Amino acid sequence: MFNLCNKFFDDNQDIVTAINNGMLRVFKNIDQFDSEKADLFTWVYSIVRNAALTVVRDKKTKINVVELTTDVVADTNSTNPFKHFNESEVFVYLGKLAENTRAVCSLFYIEEYSIKEIAASLEMKEGTVKWHLNEGRNKLKLLFQNNLNLMKVANIG
Repeated sequence: MFNLCNKFFDDNQDIVTAINNGMLRVFKNIDQFDSEKADLFTWVYSIVRNAALTVVRDKKTKINVVELTTDVVADTNSTNPFKHFNESEVFVYLGKLAENTRAVCSLFYIEEYSIKEIAASLEMKEGTVKWHLNEGRNKLKLLFQNNLNLMKVANIG
């Protein structure tokens, strides 16, 4: 559950808050668990993920963003930039993004939510979600290029 919440937050306190809130919901609602609908891990994972999204929503106030139209962000269906990385590398790169952008990118690329689902989960407009995806892709592209350049320099020296 820590790894799940680490996809959304830089601060360990936020991670622990999301885990605690989620696990409290699990224990309070354990009587609602139905093993015929899902296994226990999937049920707990969903509850903790939703608790993390609640923490993200509650913290959402810092950034004023411009909404983008569908025409401007035409490549939201582009390939997953994390597909060639292991889990620890994904956390490193996600940690470089602003919190709201990190949450949107985690939901889109890792959890495979649609833009509409992300907008509903985070109580954002779809244009704002697209802005965060575009912002995340641009920042990640720079990070990937910088790391590639560092690796080339290291191999030369």
